Amino acid sequence: MLKCKKTHNSTLTYMQLGRKVMRAIIELMRPKQWSKNFFVFAAIIFSGNFLHTSVLENNILTFILFCMTSSTIYVLNDIVDVEKDKCHPDKKNRPIASGRISKNKAITLDILLFILVICLTYIFLNTKILLVFLVYIIVNIFYSFKLKNIVIIDVMTIAFGFVLRVESGSIATGVQVSPWLFLCTILLALFLGLNKRKSEIVTLKDKSSSSRKILEKYSIENIDKMLTIVNPSVLMAYCLYTFSSTQSKNMMFTIPFVLYGILRYEYLMDKENIGGKPEDVFQKDIPFLVNILIWIIVVIVIIYFKL
Repeated sequence: MLKCKKTHNSTLTYMQLGRKVMRAIIELMRPKQWSKNFFVFAAIIFSGNFLHTSVLENNILTFILFCMTSSTIYVLNDIVDVEKDKCHPDKKNRPIASGRISKNKAITLDILLFILVICLTYIFLNTKILLVFLVYIIVNIFYSFKLKNIVIIDVMTIAFGFVLRVESGSIATGVQVSPWLFLCTILLALFLGLNKRKSEIVTLKDKSSSSRKILEKYSIENIDKMLTIVNPSVLMAYCLYTFSSTQSKNMMFTIPFVLYGILRYEYLMDKENIGGKPEDVFQKDIPFLVNILIWIIVVIVIIYFKL
């Protein structure tokens, strides 16, 4: 009986450890940040092809594989930044920094993810999308080791990642994306990236340089000046996109939602410093989320009901 109890208890312990490791692995892959990969659907939505089943299937698969691709970079970042993350008030709780996953296990996971992405993309999609994924990985490897420490280039590299998301969706859909939509994507990514840097400076205060080297090269005043250029540029680019839309000129009626979104985001930055994690704005701020949902509904109604 005693042996049975010991065996049962040890089995439970192994199961509990397994669950903890699995949770840590999932957390390491940062599924909350996969929301960024919805940019993959830009081409299919704005081209009016969202209801075409075969095209949509390709887009969904591209989205899933881009999530896996971005996770390879998130894991790499945590491996490279483990010592710096230990000094960060929030990032110290990440799986590697907190010791829940060893560095060697994280490296093994990253290699497996990379191999899986290459194989699945080659089998189920095409070499053009595979090339986009490889460019994304290569650029972000440079970002992890060098580019993230070069002022302005760091946020421009992040913006380039969003362009690649849109491009992968364009290839999967077989639709040429408007240059204005690409410009909107670049400027929106710069908007998010600069606000993220601003939030990190505010959060870390005097410890910013020890946690992230790049932050000592930025200042809140400097970022605010950059945002005075980027913010109106985002709105202007979107306006020009709607005016030149091949789907419907009524797309201009979606402009107020974009304007509100920009203003609401800046309000949340100033009042609650919530911009350090852009995904939190989408998940926690109800007015912002409602605005996004209404914008999506209006866009779909205009494009798909031919208004």
